[in-house]
Amino acid sequence: MASSEDDSEFLAGRLLIAMPGIDDERFERAVIYVCAHDDQHAMGITLNRPVDGLTMPDLLTKLGVTVTDNHRDDIVLMGGPVERERGFVLHTDDYASPAGTLPVAEGVALTTSREVLAALAADGPPRKAVLALGYAGWGAGQLEAEMRQNVWLVGDPDPSLLFGDDHEHKWSAALARLGISADHLSGQAGRA
Repeated sequence: MASSEDDSEFLAGRLLIAMPGIDDERFERAVIYVCAHDDQHAMGITLNRPVDGLTMPDLLTKLGVTVTDNHRDDIVLMGGPVERERGFVLHTDDYASPAGTLPVAEGVALTTSREVLAALAADGPPRKAVLALGYAGWGAGQLEAEMRQNVWLVGDPDPSLLFGDDHEHKWSAALARLGISADHLSGQAGRA
């Protein structure tokens, strides 16, 4: 059965950048990478919300995964308010788990299986990866309604936005990629 919407309207592989004045403080100044989007749902990982004081090696150790000594102290992100106890690894496509890797866009994949945790702890992890707890999710038509209400801007990702560690400035950097200065945005939506 053909979809009534053109697939080009779906946002998988794109960024959602929160507009000022968003009504939900959990998404204030959020930059979300959309991992899946169709006419039934959308899901994404927030890229700029570090979990205070939690590093990837700490979390992996707590989960019983042996971490090599040469592992970086990457921080863990709060991926969103849904299923916050579940881990999601956004990574380059040089790693894939047959049990749970979703190709998102060229060069980027999302894995939820436990095998990816072992890969992150070993000497041969994906070239770039972020570990997030939870995700942002929308039901059928919900994201589209928010788009019509000017809650989100849409942009294209780059490696520094996806995998960089300057979380404090990702929102303004994502806006700058669109040619927009945060100082010039209004929190008021309007109609012409």
